[in-house]
Order: sequence, then C-alpha cells, then structure tokens
Amino acid sequence: MDYLPIFMNIKQQACLIVGGGVVAARKADLFIQSGAQVMVIAPALKSEMQSFLNQNKVTWHQGVFSPKVMADVFGEQLPKLVISATDNQAVNIAVYEYCQAAGIPVNVADQTEYCDFILPAIVDRAPMTIAISTGGRSPVLARVMKAKLETMIPHGFGRLTDLVGRYRDKVKAAISSIDGRKAFWESLLDGLFIDKAVHGLDGEAEALLEKKLEQADNFEEAAVGEVYVIGAGPGDPELMTFKAQRLLQQADVVLYDRLVSPEIVDMARREAERVYVGKKSKHHAVPQEDICRMLVEYAKQGKKVARLKGGDPYIFGRGGEEVEILAKAGVAYQVVPGITAAAGCAAYADFPLTHREFSQSVALVTGHQQEGGNAIDYGRLAHSGDTMVFYMGIKNAPKIQAGLIAHGMNPGTPAAIIERGTRADQKVTVSSLGKLTETIAKQAIKPPALLVVGEVVKVRERIQNAKRFVQQAEQSPPLHRVAV
Repeated sequence: MDYLPIFMNIKQQACLIVGGGVVAARKADLFIQSGAQVMVIAPALKSEMQSFLNQNKVTWHQGVFSPKVMADVFGEQLPKLVISATDNQAVNIAVYEYCQAAGIPVNVADQTEYCDFILPAIVDRAPMTIAISTGGRSPVLARVMKAKLETMIPHGFGRLTDLVGRYRDKVKAAISSIDGRKAFWESLLDGLFIDKAVHGLDGEAEALLEKKLEQADNFEEAAVGEVYVIGAGPGDPELMTFKAQRLLQQADVVLYDRLVSPEIVDMARREAERVYVGKKSKHHAVPQEDICRMLVEYAKQGKKVARLKGGDPYIFGRGGEEVEILAKAGVAYQVVPGITAAAGCAAYADFPLTHREFSQSVALVTGHQQEGGNAIDYGRLAHSGDTMVFYMGIKNAPKIQAGLIAHGMNPGTPAAIIERGTRADQKVTVSSLGKLTETIAKQAIKPPALLVVGEVVKVRERIQNAKRFVQQAEQSPPLHRVAV
C-alpha cells in the first residue's frame, strides 16, 4: 500500500482550509460533514465558500497565509489537519513547509508530493463509509470506481449499519466470547435480515435479530471448527468463485500452496492467520502428513480453516487425501471447486481443449510421477488422437516426448507450453511434440508451466490470424471512391 487507510475522528476539532475557491470549498465540505470546526484563511471567498460562511459552517479569516496569521488565528492550539487549495504555488509550498515544521498533517490539493495524507473518493452510507484511493495517481479512476459502487450498494446499508450498531452492546452482554459473537454476526448478516434492514423494514429486521439473540446460548458453546478446501483457480484472482471468496473471508486460518497468487491470499480477512505450506519437487516446505495434521488440529480448536489450493482441489491437488483425513477425524468440511489449470490456461492462451475438427476428449495427466505410483500409459494416450494436458511436466518432458513418439504419435503434433498461466505475465510457447524438449531448453522454461499436446493448439494460430487481419484492416487507409 502507498498510504495507510485510516478513518480519523475530527468532530469538534479545529481544521484549516487555505483558499476560498471552488476546490477549497469541496475540501471544506468534507471537514464540515465530518463535524470539524472549519477555519478558512483566504483573501476572498467565492460563491460556495461564501455560502458556507453565510450558514455559519466555517469561520473566515480574511488575508494571505503566513506564520503570523496562523498565530493570530490559532494561538498555541494548532489545527488538527490542514488542506491548502489555492492557485498560488508559493502559498501552497509555504503552507506545506509550515505544517512540516509544526508536525501538522497537511494536504496540498492535487500535489501528492506535498501531502502527508490524501483524500479518497467516498461512498457515503453513513454510518458506513467506503473510501477509494489510487494513491493520488488518478482521481478520475477513483471517481469511476465510486460510481460503480454507488450503483451496487443500496442507500439502505446506512440503516443496516445503524441497526447493527444499536444492538452491539446487547449482543456483547448476551454472548461473552469473541468467537461466539463473531459466529452470531456471521449467522445473522446473511440473507433475509440484510434485505429487511436495507429496505427500511426495521421492525421485521429487529424481530429477526431478537429471535437470533434468543439462541445466544448456542453461540456461547465451544466454537465448532470447519475446513474449507478451496480451489483458487490457476492464478488470475478474478477466476475465484463467489463461494470461494465468501468462505475465505470467514476463515480464521489460511493454509495456502505455492501456486496460489498473493492477490488471492490477500482476499482473506486481515485478522486471519496465514500459513504457507507450499511444495515443489524435492523441496517440500511442509510434508503432506503435517498439512493434514494441521488442518485437523486447527479445526479441533474451533477455528474456520481455509485450505487454498491452486486450480481445483480434486485435480492433482491432493484434495481427496485431505478430505479423507478430515472425514476420519470427524471434522466438518466443504469442498469448493476451482477452475483447473487446463481449462483456465488454455482459454487464456486462445485455444480450446475440445474442438469438433480436432478433439472429442481431453486427458489430464500428471507429468510428475510419485514413487510407487502407476506409470503413464503412453500407448493409450498416443492412440487416443485427442488433447493431452500434462500438469507438472516440465522436468519429465523428455520422458513424455519419448513415450508418446515411441508409441506411434506423430512428432509433428502441435504442443504448447504455458508458463504462469492466466496471470498478467503469462507466456505461451508453441512448438511440436518432436521439438518439445529442445524448445523447453532453448527458451529456458521453468515451472510452473503446463504442457498441452494435440491438434487443438492449431486453433490458437487461427484466432491470432483473425485478430491480425482485423487490426490491419483498422489501420489501413480508407478506400476513395472515384465518380465516373
């Protein structure tokens, strides 16, 4: 984060606006709405600021900012916050330097290099407030996001927030444990209660709340743990399902793999404990048996545990092994499917896994063979004639290539290697089965990468040719018709 997002209480606190124009008035309005005592220093006031003065919302000292004026206006009691919004850069810099020396947080409008704090775009659902910031890079983009949120969040969320706040002490008195209160609110703030409160049906909403509060003893009991085995998808955070995001937000502990992107881990609530249990070939940070033990132990402590896995937990994700252990230990669990790497990476690489001209089936194959596991049946794969997707196959690419060719597969069969699939830095390398190992070495390809072998890879070139054709047509000069 570029800035620490905080909400400051400035009610009845002296705050200063330097400037009397339109921009200064917008900043003053934020102070006014926050309950501050607003002082304005400016040679003159324009219409909106003059209107604030006429309504006794601000106090005006006529003049140009200077340390002497500050002493005259504030004496020894310095303002809590200062915003300078003038069209005179010398004044703005003087305000900044004065505040820096005096230790007063200062903001010079639209000049982040002279700001201790910046003002976000605000979605006001008082007492709920949502702030959006781009770190000063693009106020317009922040306003665009504000507009989107304004349409998504009903104004009734203010009533909902107020109602919940009124009952906070009553719930605290009825349910002594923190975990119990958390479970109560999570149970309540889901569905019908929110709908009633948002639409102004306060009586019905309060009745639902009171009815839930009658079950307070149930929430005082020892918290019941649960494990959410969540497929986080192949990398792009936007490929997470709604259910995955919701359960991740409820988790007290998050155990995550190496292939789970940091942006997805950051979706967990800030208070959640994060435990890295990533594994890669010959470097097992946490052995699988220890991961299973941790899941059971955390759940037995009454915690909600999110087990985040790249892709889908039931496709080469060992989800089945972990769920079996949970079931034997009597631990409640939910499995949330995710978009597996084969589907996600192929889609982002511009080719399908099935196609009526090229492939009627897909084989998902692990390219990393566990000791004692079944060997890959290259003969069956080579004669299927359809799409093969090899997970964790970079290291064993020479064996895959040799095995398929030895069983009669055409060395000219297209092959694609997708590195860091679905992420912003995804790279797709197209080769052939016969040149697969050579291409991996020449391009210095490293895991994580997915290998796809099959005629469907040809569709990528078709799609890219179509895109190039359209781009060339758009860049070509218009034809001039000549009248004869």
